Amino acid sequence: MGFWKWLFGRKKQEEAQEEWEETVYERGKVNFNEAEERMRYLTGCLEQIGEAQKEMQLLNGEYAIVTSYLTDMEEIEALPPEHMAEIKGCAGKMQTLEADRRRYLDKERHLSEAEYRQMRSQENEIEEGIAKLQEAERYRKLVRQDLARLDGERHAYGYRKQELRTGLVNLKGMAVICLTALLACIFMLLILQFGFHMNTAVGYYVSAGAAAIAITVLFVKYADTEKELARVETAANKLIHLQNKVKIRYVNNTNLLEYLYLKYGVESAVKLKEQWDMYQEEKEERRQYAEAEAKLEYYRKQLIRLLIQFRVKDPERWVMQPGAIIDARERLEIRHDLVARRQALRKQLAYNQQLAEAAQQEIKDVAAEYPHYAAEIAEMVEKYEEKYG
Repeated sequence: MGFWKWLFGRKKQEEAQEEWEETVYERGKVNFNEAEERMRYLTGCLEQIGEAQKEMQLLNGEYAIVTSYLTDMEEIEALPPEHMAEIKGCAGKMQTLEADRRRYLDKERHLSEAEYRQMRSQENEIEEGIAKLQEAERYRKLVRQDLARLDGERHAYGYRKQELRTGLVNLKGMAVICLTALLACIFMLLILQFGFHMNTAVGYYVSAGAAAIAITVLFVKYADTEKELARVETAANKLIHLQNKVKIRYVNNTNLLEYLYLKYGVESAVKLKEQWDMYQEEKEERRQYAEAEAKLEYYRKQLIRLLIQFRVKDPERWVMQPGAIIDARERLEIRHDLVARRQALRKQLAYNQQLAEAAQQEIKDVAAEYPHYAAEIAEMVEKYEEKYG
């Protein structure tokens, strides 16, 4: 069912197309005695002639181009082997250079055009810049290590000072305790001596000796702690001074790195080195591309010169497709395409020629059928030819 529907539908389309292409003249429905209707009908015929002639001019131009292309192909294929080898040599070199050119254009670029221009403007100082950045980054690492070590030492000195100060406070407390104990012992001995009439002389000697020994030990310990605290504070002050010097170096180094990063538009020496390597590669590729472009232009001119020498009328067309010169199969495909195009153009020319002739015949028939309007019709045709001819 579907097949028959498709078949009859296609047949109807073909019939409709044939009907659309057919020009119909309905002279019998026109009252030629009415000037307006007569003028409208004849003007339609003249416009049909003009449209057909305009179309034929365009078609003739295209037909001449296709014919010229076929003629050029025949001239090329008729060349002696030595001449054919010569133009094939030029065409082959062009094809190779064009392939290299396309590979370069299609290659993914790692450097943007802006990055490439910046690298080019700084080309003479990039290697020195890489060295400066590497040295500054290495120095920053060392300075950071020094700052971390000095910071650790500063915290250690701070802890030690706190420890020594706590020790001094504890020694003072112990001294107070010893003095309090001595006074307590003396008080007890006085009670024993005067209250109980005991001989406490030895007790006084022992208490005084013990107190003297304890106070002496505490005094020596306190003095040593103070000396050590003084040494620690002196060392801590020296450390702070040294740390300030290192901080100044760190700030200067940081400022230098920020300037170099800004100058070269990167975040690290590694990135600048990568961009420099890519720039070197890109520069070489561009040099090769420019050289290939120059060679391509040279062989293009050579091929045009040879084709002109061998009577090819439109050498530019062949220069745009050197593969057709080299490969006979490609030429055969082009020939088939051109023949098909020329046949289509002939069909269109024949249709428009028939259209113009039919319109001309219709005007003649009208003039023959209405001879009293023949002069008017001839005048219309003449004016139309003057205007659009």
